Amino acid sequence: MFALSFFLLAELLCQSLGQYDYYDEHYVPSAPLEVLSSPTCAQECECPLNFPTAMYCNERNLKFIPIVPSGIKYLYLQNNYIEEIKAGVFDNVTDLRWLVLDNNNIASDKIQAGTIDKLSKLEKLLFSYNKLTKPPGPLSKSLDELKLISNQLSSFPASTLSGMENLTTLHLSKNKLTTESITGAFKSLKSLVLLDVSENKLKKLPSGVPPSLLMLYADNNEIDSIPNGYLAKLPALQYLRVSHNKLVDSGIPAGVFNVSSLLELDLSFNKLKSIPEINDLLEHLYLQVNEINKFDLTNICKFSSPVNYSRLRTLRLDGNNIKHSSMPDDTANCLRLASEIIFD
Repeated sequence: MFALSFFLLAELLCQSLGQYDYYDEHYVPSAPLEVLSSPTCAQECECPLNFPTAMYCNERNLKFIPIVPSGIKYLYLQNNYIEEIKAGVFDNVTDLRWLVLDNNNIASDKIQAGTIDKLSKLEKLLFSYNKLTKPPGPLSKSLDELKLISNQLSSFPASTLSGMENLTTLHLSKNKLTTESITGAFKSLKSLVLLDVSENKLKKLPSGVPPSLLMLYADNNEIDSIPNGYLAKLPALQYLRVSHNKLVDSGIPAGVFNVSSLLELDLSFNKLKSIPEINDLLEHLYLQVNEINKFDLTNICKFSSPVNYSRLRTLRLDGNNIKHSSMPDDTANCLRLASEIIFD
């Protein structure tokens, strides 16, 4: 159990590193090789005697979920051809903790009542790369991780996550969600640390996100502006990624990114013409492939002195209309900690 928890913690940490060390969203522990299986295990699967609460049914060319014996708390069904979840399949394991269904062919209308909604103690539901058009549910209030990456979600009712005070990570990337479809969906998530809504159809950053948020990923949407004071409502936010959107200078209120909590800001692949105002404590700023034509040092350092300087370590400006020679004379004093400043 320690090893499984360690891998999930490592996954979360990997998401916060630089530009970018992306985590492997497909990774789930596999069954140990050449081990004895419990005699009560479904014949299509493996239940290692040294880990008797886990049942590994991944990569077995399954088209259905086998009956799960009592005592199983960790169920791995990823990388199969499962198309539906039939009633009764989880009747013996209503105290299931982890359910992994990634990379199957399950559609929303093929999830029968009395299945996932009966799993009141479920902590992790990994349901990426399927054919869901709406989130499954009702879901357990015990969930701390929910992954619905690369489905066909176009609706996300505000009540879907109601009362989930333990939810820390929520992955909704690569779907068809709009700004309107997620309105009010995150307001009750008191413990949320990571929210990934990248590769959807959002025109604005999600509203009502909780102040506990540490990482917000909204890359590859249609966002053209940032609401005034948006980051001031997120005092714990350290990583904000809004690359590959439609941001323009007029959509960036003065000082909106000048917050002391932020460590990484990615605004690359947008339509900005100037460097936005940032806080001295920001460490990584990605502005490549915009339309920036001036190196405005005052937006990085209001003034420089022995004790006043930027903590930027990475500044990317390649793919813009400025060169290294555009930097003002005082740049070296302001950016004394920078180890990577990239122009074309």
